[in-house]
Amino acid sequence: MRRRSLLAATTAALALTVTLGLGVVGCGSARMAALHANCTTKNLRWKLTVLKKLPRSTHREARLSVVNRGARPCVFHGFPAFAVHVGKGPESDGKGQGPALPIDLRRGGTVMTSLRYRDSYQGRPSALCQVSNVEAVVAAPRDTFDRAIPVRDEKGKRSRMDVCGTTIWMSPPKQVAE
Repeated sequence: MRRRSLLAATTAALALTVTLGLGVVGCGSARMAALHANCTTKNLRWKLTVLKKLPRSTHREARLSVVNRGARPCVFHGFPAFAVHVGKGPESDGKGQGPALPIDLRRGGTVMTSLRYRDSYQGRPSALCQVSNVEAVVAAPRDTFDRAIPVRDEKGKRSRMDVCGTTIWMSPPKQVAE
């Protein structure tokens, strides 16, 4: 009888250890991210939204959101590649600010990055604002394949980005709760 209770106690302790171990390694942790492949541009759905310009502001805010449409979870590790350009001419590139931690992105999960750039003056693009386009080129971190995506306003209508400068500042990507 004593042997059975010792076996039952050992089994219960092992089950508790496994349960606690799984609790520590959650779906969004860096340890789980090590088990998945990096996200690829082709398996992500991209959306670029330009926000309303604040009165008397020389800067404009935008949001770049990314949804994992792949069959498996992936790791979004770093800042996405982001550029707005006019043909082969002038270009403004995204530059990350702050540390970008790896995000374990499950299927259907969303990551969002805030963008900030110097906008044209009210009602008229200046000669210094040579970068203006209705689309941007994006790529997943650590991926060589890129994709052109349309620029939309907050209502979902086609819009454009008028960038006065060579840099578009990006906040670190963060996972969006659903």
